[in-house]
Amino acid sequence: MLSKISSYGLLGLNGFSVVVEADISYGMPSCETVGLPGAAVRESKERVRAAIKNSGLNYPQQRITINLAPADLKKQGPIYDLAIALGLLCASAQAPQPDEKSVFLGELSLDGRLRGISGALPMAISAREAGFEKLFIPPDNAAETAYIQGLCVYPVETLSQLVGHLKGEKPIQPHQTLKYNPDDSALCQNDMAHIRGQLQARRALEIAAAGSHNLLFIGPPGSGKTMLARALPGILPELCFEEALEISKIQSVCGLNAGGLATERPFRSPHHTLSTAALTGGGHNVMPGEISLAHGGVLFLDELPEFKREALEALRQPLEDRQISIARANAKITYPAGFMLIASMNPCPCGHYGSDKPCRCSPREIRQYLSRISGPLLDRIDMHVGMDAVTYGELSDDKPAECSRDVRARVNAARRLQRRRYEGAGIYGNASLSGEQLEAYCALSAPCRRLMETAYSAFGLSPRGRARVLKVARTIADLAGAANIEENHLAEALQYRAPDERYWG
Repeated sequence: MLSKISSYGLLGLNGFSVVVEADISYGMPSCETVGLPGAAVRESKERVRAAIKNSGLNYPQQRITINLAPADLKKQGPIYDLAIALGLLCASAQAPQPDEKSVFLGELSLDGRLRGISGALPMAISAREAGFEKLFIPPDNAAETAYIQGLCVYPVETLSQLVGHLKGEKPIQPHQTLKYNPDDSALCQNDMAHIRGQLQARRALEIAAAGSHNLLFIGPPGSGKTMLARALPGILPELCFEEALEISKIQSVCGLNAGGLATERPFRSPHHTLSTAALTGGGHNVMPGEISLAHGGVLFLDELPEFKREALEALRQPLEDRQISIARANAKITYPAGFMLIASMNPCPCGHYGSDKPCRCSPREIRQYLSRISGPLLDRIDMHVGMDAVTYGELSDDKPAECSRDVRARVNAARRLQRRRYEGAGIYGNASLSGEQLEAYCALSAPCRRLMETAYSAFGLSPRGRARVLKVARTIADLAGAANIEENHLAEALQYRAPDERYWG
């Protein structure tokens, strides 16, 4: 007897339909799985056998053939356990055949319980787009998939419970459809109020957060570079539903989803010893790297020159395209990489070049240290901020600094302006503007054009550098609530692009 059960597989961040065909025929007891199964799929027959037996059901003692269609795509992971088990039960007349609008996903334990799986959210989204209406899934994954409108999610605890539901004996109650509400109460512990002095750096951090711009802090040790970066999550704008969905899909694929959609923007801070593959993504199953895990949030690279040159150079294409394509012999997968790069560095190996303290480094050592950051990579960083050491007077000042909550209110107001302006274009911040959109939304008046022309020659800007100055100026105008870019907005943006002669002169 033959049965067909609908399931789903995962390729990158997209799901693809898989039909699990189970055939039971006369012959010596055996079980063969075909359709390019991976190691975890081939092992599923043992899990399925034990789960069926320990659920009080009968495992067919006949010749069993399991086919996973389409046969030309490799199937990975234990996500097909539930569909395979149900297929065998339907083929052996122990359970009724489910309707064609139902999808079954889940890993089985030996006692018949269902364990959570990775990648449930992107598979559920693809299933809904393909016209499926019911999703049977482990309880651990029910919350994250319950945000998808038009998809009825059934949390299945055990295999026997699913059989009882299909027989109509004890229906499973579907999970309530959830509505996304970002959590504004959970602000970062590193409040901006704890940072003394560094007014220009604080301002630059606010602009970067408002427009999702890349930012580089350069200065001596102890000047507050890392502390400023750690305070950034507390002023990042609230997530909209579309952004939360994109972030949660990546987290779901990596098994980092704690249940439900993301309510905070990611903040990734990898150590400088990480490999290029760990940064960009890769591996046997082509998993997302740090730049994709930081999508919609922040990638913080502390001590930037200490990272491997190959890893840093691999950032150049994602910083432009906001995505990363990973090609392997059997697949080419594209992951989103719309992250905000925040980097910090010392100006020399000892850290005191250009400061009040004496520098122990030779001119050759300083040049070699700074040259670890290539010109093309620096050109892709929107804002460069040189920092001085904090004075004792600034540290002992009793006047409280502005807190993160107040800064975040201005950032949220600016980001709401941008969302309304770019509604329907799939753009959430000024940093994502394309060349055509740049001309439409960052038009300059005659005085601004003259200022830009002068700065272009004086600062030696590249066309890319000019575009990034305009994007930053647009964000500064949004923070001020201005409809158009004015001279003071452009002048401030140019200030963050001007090379600091102490370090790059």
